[in-house]
Amino acid sequence: MYAIVETGGKQYKVEKDMLVKVEKLNANVGDNVELKAILFADESGKVVVGSDAAKTAVKAEVVKQDKSAKILVCKYKAKKQIRKRQGHRQPYTELKILSIG
Repeated sequence: MYAIVETGGKQYKVEKDMLVKVEKLNANVGDNVELKAILFADESGKVVVGSDAAKTAVKAEVVKQDKSAKILVCKYKAKKQIRKRQGHRQPYTELKILSIG
């Protein structure tokens, strides 16, 4: 059984007991979160799409709040002696899927 959920403007295919890194959510570690925006669900061979899928809920637990690895952004303008370098670490929330449906 799996479902496709949407959170943070992105879609994720999730299964039970799976760890998923999603965009940062306002929740503490150990809190239970319900992902309501289900786009597609597969329940033992039965495909549910549309308004029927919106009735199904995916429950998850917040495992940790963290930041991903640093990426470096370099900007350069030719013939102007302009060079700029900055780093960025994107925050994320790691969820463990508890149940689907």
